Amino acid sequence: MKGALSWQTNRFAISFLSCTLMSLTLAAKFLNTLQNYFQIVQTNIYLQVLAALAETMKKGTSFGAPCLLENVLAEMVIKAVPSIEMVRFVNSGTEACMGVLRLARAFTRREKLIKFEGCYHGHADPFLVKAGSGVATLGLPDSPGVPRAATYETLTAPFNDLAAVEKLFEANKGEIAAIILEPVVGNSGFIAPKPEFLDAICRITKENNALLIFDEVMTGFRLSYGGAQEYFGITPDLTTLGKIIGGGLPVGAYGGRREIMEMVAPAGPMYQAGTLSGNPLAMTAGIHTLKRLQEPGSYEYLDKITGELVQGILDAGKRAGHAMCGGHISGMFGFFFTEGPVYNFSDAKKSDTAKFARFYQGMLEEGVYFAPSQFEAGFTSLAHSAEDIQHTITAADKVFRRI
Repeated sequence: MKGALSWQTNRFAISFLSCTLMSLTLAAKFLNTLQNYFQIVQTNIYLQVLAALAETMKKGTSFGAPCLLENVLAEMVIKAVPSIEMVRFVNSGTEACMGVLRLARAFTRREKLIKFEGCYHGHADPFLVKAGSGVATLGLPDSPGVPRAATYETLTAPFNDLAAVEKLFEANKGEIAAIILEPVVGNSGFIAPKPEFLDAICRITKENNALLIFDEVMTGFRLSYGGAQEYFGITPDLTTLGKIIGGGLPVGAYGGRREIMEMVAPAGPMYQAGTLSGNPLAMTAGIHTLKRLQEPGSYEYLDKITGELVQGILDAGKRAGHAMCGGHISGMFGFFFTEGPVYNFSDAKKSDTAKFARFYQGMLEEGVYFAPSQFEAGFTSLAHSAEDIQHTITAADKVFRRI
């Protein structure tokens, strides 16, 4: 959960270089497996980014108007992501999901939305129904302060459950605008789709003239350069992005087929705007980050070290007698303190969260920083070395035997 490091443990970060996180209150250094909630893939490039930002700031930090750098990053995103023919930059993943939902409703002239239990699409009112991330971590019900009318058109189904999705379409014929999903769930912990799931969801939306939205704020440029949609070979109608495309600065984006995106003002009637959207600082950091990811071998390296990390942690846990399961795709991973398998949020909730809390605290004592929740995925970076991976596995082995 974002912010939980300071709220729950009273440790404040003051520095983030290479693959380590510096703590102010402990005067300690931690090996970081969270990567600023998956914004960072290559932390060593920060030195280059910082130098570029210093130059960009001399020309201005925000113009309240389109800038050249926005076009440069837009062209990179369009070239990389299969579904995106046009793109609109915003300032966060939440904004991206707000914009894409309004767009889907405008294009289809329908109002109902299907989301999946435990998936998190930001803190906008329509999405805070059976949500993941901090909502799941704190065990909150649907958030207070959200009017009933704001979520009335939000329908939910368990992830990986095609029958439930088909029933929702049957019960709401001609009323569903879109399905939005994390193609690999990261906000209930790491949950991969079953082999046929994404293909079938794509087919169901087409049969019902609804739109398919991939929320790739987490998976975009993480599973592959073209995101989860390139990795799985599934092209949605619309996509949301964030995190990595800003290289650690506040950013978000949504894009998709030209005929849909031309509904967005000023080209079309659906209004959405933001003063700081596409600002030159975020665009600069994003451009440098994506350039680094284009280098040969980047994703192969992430897959190799992440696979070694997850397998090492699972083996150590099982040797110590703990029920565990987990997995990874490229630089994204997760594990649960339950026998598994975990296919959806209900399965994830069978995990021993008290044991995870002890594991988390134990790993901090060993100098390794994981997300402070059983219901968050983990992430590696190109800065993590083989020695870092082995250090983490050795630390986990010690902690598993203690708890």
